[in-house]
Amino acid sequence: MKPSARAIREMPGIARKGQPGSGSGTSLGLQASRPADLIREVERGFSFRLLKTFAAATGLPVSRIASLLNLPERTLARRRVSGRLAPDESERLLRLARVFDKAVALFEGDATAAMAWLTSPRKALGAESPLAYSRTELGAREVENLMGRLEYGVFS
Repeated sequence: MKPSARAIREMPGIARKGQPGSGSGTSLGLQASRPADLIREVERGFSFRLLKTFAAATGLPVSRIASLLNLPERTLARRRVSGRLAPDESERLLRLARVFDKAVALFEGDATAAMAWLTSPRKALGAESPLAYSRTELGAREVENLMGRLEYGVFS
């Protein structure tokens, strides 16, 4: 399944002229210069190294991230050996990275505070943590909406 053009525009790591830090500094370290390039990377499947890069950025163990990506332990072991994630797994990793990057921005660059918020249960999300709620695209959008309300001081 190809991501929509809107979803691609909102994904981390897409370089855009005139934006500070465009294409760099995201939790995955992607350097795609155009949405079409990022789509091709997702369709090819991300390198397993990007999963480890995300683990380092978030401080979460790879096994916990795999759980959020709905990757069983044996599948994770196969991906480690092959060195590449499947396209659907890559898209789910990209979704988690997008949520993490937005949380870091909400907390003004403080990744530790962002992770504390992302891993704590939230009443607005049915007492689930924002990270766990982001296992689906719909859940991730709800977490992003919650972050938007927090950013603008709307009580949630």
